[in-house]
Amino acid sequence: MIEILNPAEVAKARETGALVADILQSLKSRAAVGTNLLDIDRWAAAMITEAGAQSCYVDYEPSFGRGPFGHYICTSVNDAVLHGLPHNYTLADGDLLSLDLAILKGGIAADSAISFIVGESKPPQSAAMIRATERALAAGIAAARPGARIGDLSAAIGTVLSEAGYPVNTEFGGHGIGSTMHQDPHVPNTGRPGRGYKLCPGLLLALEPWVMADTDQLVTDDDGWTLRSATGGRSAHSEHTIAITEDGAEILTLPSQPAP
Repeated sequence: MIEILNPAEVAKARETGALVADILQSLKSRAAVGTNLLDIDRWAAAMITEAGAQSCYVDYEPSFGRGPFGHYICTSVNDAVLHGLPHNYTLADGDLLSLDLAILKGGIAADSAISFIVGESKPPQSAAMIRATERALAAGIAAARPGARIGDLSAAIGTVLSEAGYPVNTEFGGHGIGSTMHQDPHVPNTGRPGRGYKLCPGLLLALEPWVMADTDQLVTDDDGWTLRSATGGRSAHSEHTIAITEDGAEILTLPSQPAP
């Protein structure tokens, strides 16, 4: 299903997107050495409930997962890159943490992910990987405008990732979003320009470049959800929800206040 939202629904998406972004920034500020991933999940649950919103994850049961997800946020550490199931793990100095959050409020969903290094240690290769996903995300957003094709966005993202030296997996990528979290069209993280669905105003997309240090192959944890690098190398993930407008793309998942 591909949804095209009307202006009132896009306005609701702005509210949801700002909430997602603000929660992510709050969690980032609290995620320190010694923080347990289950604490992050509890904090997310409390903020979602306080805002009168609903988690898109708790009851989520897609074909690629094992049963309902059962938590409020994805917490992926180091070699875990996607769908990280919160568990009893305490963050250490230098850990690379990705937080992925999707929320439904006012009938419209928004989805965003950030990656950052915990503590004082800043491993340069990890920092470079995070910056590459952020640059790729910016390139994909810059290519998004009415009349563009999904392949234009995918090509822009993939060019940045490949030039940075990272293999690109196309099994999981960006997606349409609206009254539900995951919709068509699929937005691979590499592709050919001029191919695929034509963008139009009112379309919402979640673009999400992610990479692993030295492979494009994934393995699934015993928890049935967490996806990890097949080689054990580190990974990073950046995501925004955008709305296609008459003028281009509007980023919906920006914090209401600048990050400190």
